[in-house]
Amino acid sequence: MKKNALMVPVFGLLLFVAACGAEPEHPVNKKLVGKWMSKNGDTRLEITDKGFTMDDGKPVTEDYFVLNDTIFTSYEGSRPFTKFLIKNLDDHKLTLFYPDSDIVEFSR
Repeated sequence: MKKNALMVPVFGLLLFVAACGAEPEHPVNKKLVGKWMSKNGDTRLEITDKGFTMDDGKPVTEDYFVLNDTIFTSYEGSRPFTKFLIKNLDDHKLTLFYPDSDIVEFSR
């Protein structure tokens, strides 16, 4: 009986550690954060520390993280992730390679 009483807190601690380690923490590139407008004016993009909102008529905010030169987005934690490759990024311009192979240029 004593073994079972000890197993419950240990098992709970293991679950907690596994849940916390499920998504890796990736630092946010501060150059990405802000409001962006596509070159043709059709799409607005707002990137915050926690959200990636693309508005091309119907805004959708997704969770995201950046790994190397790729932005990975997911809606409410669903997988697989949508990938946007960063082709160019500076203080005033952002060029993204969309998942459907389109290249879209944004500016602030």
